[in-house]
Amino acid sequence: MDERTGRYLNVVDVEATCWPTRAEAGGQPNEIIEIGLCVVDLEARERTAKHRVLVRPARSAVSAFCTDLTGLTQDEVDGGVPFAEACAILEREHRSHTRAWASWGDYDRKQFEAQCARAGVRYPFGRRHTNAKATYSQARGLPKRLGMAGALQHAGLPLEGRHHCGADDAWNIGALVLDVVRRGAWPERA
Repeated sequence: MDERTGRYLNVVDVEATCWPTRAEAGGQPNEIIEIGLCVVDLEARERTAKHRVLVRPARSAVSAFCTDLTGLTQDEVDGGVPFAEACAILEREHRSHTRAWASWGDYDRKQFEAQCARAGVRYPFGRRHTNAKATYSQARGLPKRLGMAGALQHAGLPLEGRHHCGADDAWNIGALVLDVVRRGAWPERA
């Protein structure tokens, strides 16, 4: 197996600017401030790399609520790269346009689609996306889809790192993907 047959999978988790309520956002859009990425070797059945890209928001600020949730501060993300450069990094360094990818639910995919459209930036991913949350729930025969932390507990896996840290969450989702792979229930990609 190689890139085209789906040996490697990019697991992506994003953190975005957020507020307790839309009213407190004051018209600011949610913008990606961290992209966490875990590379999973589906053939070797192991997580092979963990990456983090900090993204400088252009039209919103990091709220105290967001810092409490993600641990990210405005000063920290101000040192990040612009969104367009983050997308270019995904393509250049992580082959995101040709490699299959997964996220826990559809939030990450939809956030990228919306932000790319707003910013006039090329969408950095190909069409081979898997909703790992739905796939895990189906593989385990669950009537309700679990959040990532709940799924880790359900699978008997530890939560490694900090929840709502994109890089750590991508790493943990990678472990859940491998749980599904070991059960023979991960979808094949041509």
